[in-house]
Amino acid sequence: MTEELTGRRVVVPETRELGQLVRMLEELGADTVSCPMIAIRDVPDTAPVEAWLRRFADGTCDDLVLMTGEGLRRLLGFARRVDLESAFIAALGITRKITRGPKPVRALREIGLAADVPADEPTTEGVIAALERHDLTGRRVGVQLYPGNANERLLKFLEGAGAEGDPVLPYVYASEVDDARVIAVIAEMAAGRIDAIAFTSAPQVRRFRDVARASGREAELRQGFKRIVVAAVGPIVAAELDAMGVQVNVTPRDNKFFMKPLVRELAAALTRKR
Repeated sequence: MTEELTGRRVVVPETRELGQLVRMLEELGADTVSCPMIAIRDVPDTAPVEAWLRRFADGTCDDLVLMTGEGLRRLLGFARRVDLESAFIAALGITRKITRGPKPVRALREIGLAADVPADEPTTEGVIAALERHDLTGRRVGVQLYPGNANERLLKFLEGAGAEGDPVLPYVYASEVDDARVIAVIAEMAAGRIDAIAFTSAPQVRRFRDVARASGREAELRQGFKRIVVAAVGPIVAAELDAMGVQVNVTPRDNKFFMKPLVRELAAALTRKR
């Protein structure tokens, strides 16, 4: 255990793996300010997901694009509840699996499977670049979507490549904390009482933006971001911050878009600021 972050206050807006991220930061001596921004829920209308699972279990898909680890875990949960888990995993085993980034790879490993075609980078463009090296003519491609992204670009690419896309959206986002908590964190940032924030998903960024806009605190939020070290776990999160005009100070190097490299780079950046 080291004390690289002793005395540093770091906002943690993670939800899914909040405990893990908090633990890693606190092991370095940080004082964490938890502000879980997004809750993840199964889609309210389960019928389309269950119908997709039945098609997939029947072997209708030649390929499956997995955009998120959460998506695969949610599909497994749906399959379990409709007594299709074994058939779904068996079909996964013989289907070519294309993964965007490390999280779907990790989710596959949890059920004893591996990715067949990793994306060149963890973005839709990276998935397309990897698929362009393969003949997709006549193939049916399952596409696991995630909230806020219908991924028309990927589906249009598949159509242009002679394939048929079969999308499925297994989960949605919901607000995890009330607006008052988010506003309080914005005020702390603007007042200089926060040293850094570590974003791990684009929806977290959008929630900050939306709450600030609705409460008339956009200028305060901009001021807050300028006063702290802003860390983003990967290029999608960084692009969301860039679209808001926020300078990203820290991202993991060497395409290692995990929490541990993120924490390591954040600690190094804050150490340099002492």
